[in-house]
Amino acid sequence: LMANYPNPFNPETWIPFELAADSDVTIRIYGLDGGLVRTLELGARGVGEYVGREDAAYWDGRNAEGEAVASGVYMYELAAGDYHALRRMVVMK
Repeated sequence: LMANYPNPFNPETWIPFELAADSDVTIRIYGLDGGLVRTLELGARGVGEYVGREDAAYWDGRNAEGEAVASGVYMYELAAGDYHALRRMVVMK
């Protein structure tokens, strides 16, 4: 799991990652209170780097209900097979 870009961002960001094995990939975005804000189901992905805007995970800065999130710090988690990683990002409006 790599750093999202841009960071801080408004209103959208890309989350690059690299896979060492074929996996189903899910990105979960959490508020600092630990509450789930949004889940991005990316589906099955093969071994390789997903870093460009056409390949990286994309988040439009909206929650599961489609509302724009508030400015602040958010955590994002990559789940791919047995691998989990967590990083933080900043929404600045």
